[in-house]
Order: sequence, then structure tokens, then C-alpha cells
Amino acid sequence: MRSSEPLVLPDDQQLTPKDHNLAFDGFQYVYPVVSRRAGGVSVGVNLSPNNACNWRCVYCQVPQLQRGAPTPVDLAQLEAELAAMLREILQGDFMRHHVAPDMRRLSDIALAGNGEPTLSPQFADAVDTVLRQVDAFGLRGRLRIVLITNGSQMHREPVRDALRRLAAAGGEVWFKIDRGSTEAIHRVNQVRLTPERLRLQVARAVACCPTWIQTCMFCLNGALPDEAELDAYLDLVGGLPGIQGVLLYGIARPPMQEEGKQVAPASDAWMRRLADRMRARGLAVQLYC
Repeated sequence: MRSSEPLVLPDDQQLTPKDHNLAFDGFQYVYPVVSRRAGGVSVGVNLSPNNACNWRCVYCQVPQLQRGAPTPVDLAQLEAELAAMLREILQGDFMRHHVAPDMRRLSDIALAGNGEPTLSPQFADAVDTVLRQVDAFGLRGRLRIVLITNGSQMHREPVRDALRRLAAAGGEVWFKIDRGSTEAIHRVNQVRLTPERLRLQVARAVACCPTWIQTCMFCLNGALPDEAELDAYLDLVGGLPGIQGVLLYGIARPPMQEEGKQVAPASDAWMRRLADRMRARGLAVQLYC
């Protein structure tokens, strides 16, 4: 689609944190969600339209997730879609038709999508594309730009260079850490990864861009994380220098993986107690039950 073409809207379907399914005709890379963490409407940029990722988190909500790398991105189409979406949100009827009154604010643009965005060889170009449209709509300094990432590619210089440009535009990194031991990381994220490797990758992110840790907590096979697992997590996250804090959240929508059948939400009370333990260690915590 070209940016001058009208945005084809579906019928009046309201977005909620529990229902992100709103498809627009001809759109492949850009999608809107109402996000608890954003506190309003977040415009997502999906650099993995083939649903490919190098992790397989048990709580993942991407249908038909596959291991692998993303397919090439049509950057011209991505930019046209982003321009059309921002125009409809900022100047059109999108908010009135699709968003509850208390969430009618454009909060951020998030490089996220259906797989790890930094795996795309066009990640840096996609960042520049987003920043160009942010400037075209006069949003620099008024809109948060977020990279949601598992941090696995922070050792790559082109990724870090793009993060520096993101930081200059007021952007942030939301770095996924769900557990604190090698065994628990493998159980939840289904990757072989040590806490030491996570520390190194977080340090690389922090050196380039303001970085939050984002953590999903839940019951797995009927059980919450035990004390040893929580201690390992708190020791890891509490010892990360330079982070902004932790975005702690629970399960809002059903996981789409076969392993997700064993996933269930933790209680709000349990989540609040964990947030208090984290604050007692000096961490800034934003809780989303």
C-alpha cells in the first residue's frame, strides 16, 4: 500500500489488553494494540511476519511460532503502513471506533512483533524508518519508542549502533528476563542461556540506550516459582547496574504454544508481594497484573 491510500478499517471492534486482534487490509508489518505496559495504544512494528524466533517462550502468544530467522522486510511498505496508521490514530477516527475512552492516547511505537526483532538483518534500517515517521508527524520527544527484545543480538555492533540512534530520540529497550538460573531459563524460554551471559548482554544494552527489564511471572504445571527460583531471579536482576527498573507483568491472554497449556496466571496478591520484594532490593518496579 502507499501512504496516500486510505486506511481500510474493520467494523467497530474494540481493542483491549486481552484482545489484540485487529487486522487492517493490506497491512503486513504494522499493527495497533491496547497495552497495559504502554498505558494506552501502542503501534507495533513486526519484523518477523513469518512468526520465526530464536526463543520459544512457553507463554508466547504468537500462533504457529517457528524456530528460525525472519524473512526480508519490505521497508517501503513498512513505512507506508506506519504513516497510514499514525495518520488514522492522530487525525482519524481510530480511537473513537476501537479504543475505550480511558485508553485513548498514543503511548508508543514498539519494535516487537512475532519474533525477535533484532534478528532481522534490516533491524537498523527499520529503526531509521520508524524515526523518520516519528519526525514526519512531529512526535520526537512526545512519543516513546521501544525495542522489546530478548537481548540475544546485543553483541552485534549494527544493533548497538541502532540503539544509540534510538536513545537519541528518547527511546528505550525492554529486555526480557523471566528467570534467573540456567535451568529455569531453559524451562520458561526454552533456550540454553546462563545468567552470566544475560548480565553481559544487558550491560551492552545499557551502554547504548535506557534499558528496562521486562519479566513475565506465572504458574507452570500448577506451581509458582519456588523460593530458590525467585532468589536466583532477584539476585540476577538486583545486580544489574544501570537499568531503569523492572516491568513486571502476568498472563493477560492465552498462550498459543502447545507448552502454554501448562501456563496459568499468578494471583494479583502474589504478584504484588513479589513487586514489594523487588522494591526492597532498591529496584524501581512497574507492576501489571
